[in-house]
Amino acid sequence: MGMVVVYLAVLLFGVFVVGVWRDPRSFRNAVLLGLCLALGALGAVGAAHQLPGAPGDLARILVVALGLFVALGPFLVASYLVLNGITMARRESIRPGNLLSLLAGLGMFALFGLMVIDVVVVANDRASYTAMDALNAFTIVVVMLSGYISFLLVSYVSYAFVYGRITALRGADFVVVLGSGLIGGDRVPPLLASRLDRGRRVYQALVARGKSRPMLIVSGGKGADERVSEAEAMAGYLIERGVPADSVLREDQSRSTEENLTFSKGIMERFRPRYRCIVVTSNYHVFRTAILTRRLGVNGQVTGARTAGYYWPSAMLREFIAVFLGYKAVNLGICALIVVLPLAYFGVDILRGHW
Repeated sequence: MGMVVVYLAVLLFGVFVVGVWRDPRSFRNAVLLGLCLALGALGAVGAAHQLPGAPGDLARILVVALGLFVALGPFLVASYLVLNGITMARRESIRPGNLLSLLAGLGMFALFGLMVIDVVVVANDRASYTAMDALNAFTIVVVMLSGYISFLLVSYVSYAFVYGRITALRGADFVVVLGSGLIGGDRVPPLLASRLDRGRRVYQALVARGKSRPMLIVSGGKGADERVSEAEAMAGYLIERGVPADSVLREDQSRSTEENLTFSKGIMERFRPRYRCIVVTSNYHVFRTAILTRRLGVNGQVTGARTAGYYWPSAMLREFIAVFLGYKAVNLGICALIVVLPLAYFGVDILRGHW
């Protein structure tokens, strides 16, 4: 059975490679990668028993290693998220979006506590049959929901890491730098400066190839508390650092990432209908932006600028939530089934007990 799982993992990996080759921006690639990793881990343990001449100690070591990973991995992740959330709260403003890593870590510890309570109650038979069934049903639903969402999250983060390293800087006609807000109404903050510096390096690399002269598009509108548009401030930043003024185009109407891409797409199509582009954003924002470029029909790939390490977990969780809700029909439908089916089973079981 272990080898069958390994073969299935290899088959899915082949499908994954084909999917990446066809379009690396698809979220389906993330799910396939997650399935490959999960089946590969399970298959490796099972296959150890079936390998000719494989010592029993090897199989036991693999089983123990997988057990420790399953048992300690989530605890270590939860601890890291809590500590990171505290750091985030100290260094950034206390807003819901900045507290996501803290909330996720506390949620994981709450889940561990629920599982312990369920085991203790059942083991000691300290509740009525109906109460234990209700507790079991609730625990199973919460664990299954958490498992589904965690699987998608791990798949998303894993593939986001892969995507950021397989999209080599090919030839492009445009480099599009996405805005992220100004400080003081007209100044470029460090996060946006990192994007602009990355965009400038990409532009210079394309110019060095000498095949064609690309254009830089800076994309961002004017907020209610800003004296100039983000595009204007971004253009000034780049020109001050040596980018020719006639190579910088301003897209100054957008208010969101989707509008950044949509309005920039319009500019590129006017200049060159059969364009290719490279979109520059922050590293945590790369894969969601890539998904949006695919959905909006933007002909390009996405590259990322570095951000502070402590900022990454909450930002990545925020990106994942946006992607999860972007496929709400599928994800909420599966979540509904996860809730309804166990509850229906336990409900029937309780009724049978009363009869």
